[in-house]
Amino acid sequence: MKIIGAGVDIVENSRIKKSIIKNSFLKRVFTHKEILISKKIKNKPSYFAKRFAAKEAFVKSLGIGFRNGFNFKDISVINDKLGKPSFFITKKIKNMIKKRFKINSFNFFLSISDEKKYSIAFVIFQK
Repeated sequence: MKIIGAGVDIVENSRIKKSIIKNSFLKRVFTHKEILISKKIKNKPSYFAKRFAAKEAFVKSLGIGFRNGFNFKDISVINDKLGKPSFFITKKIKNMIKKRFKINSFNFFLSISDEKKYSIAFVIFQK
């Protein structure tokens, strides 16, 4: 497999804490499923900050940013039974990758972490 891109993002948790107070921010940035899961999470600022950083790192790994009809809600961060984070890859994302990179088979690897003040995410995109 060959690495096509890597992306990293760091976010100040206090910035997300202020933003999630606004329901419009939550609905603009996070999927319905991510918001539902957050109801069970005690530390919501950390939960949302890590996902925000993961979404930013994801688009950086693709080298596209959020433009041309591509937005935060197109990306969903999920966790397996053991807590390992990954992305739910929608048909829209698959089609965009096929068109832009001319590939059919690809993987994303996601690592997220946080401390009291910051959350960070690192993504590797490979074919």
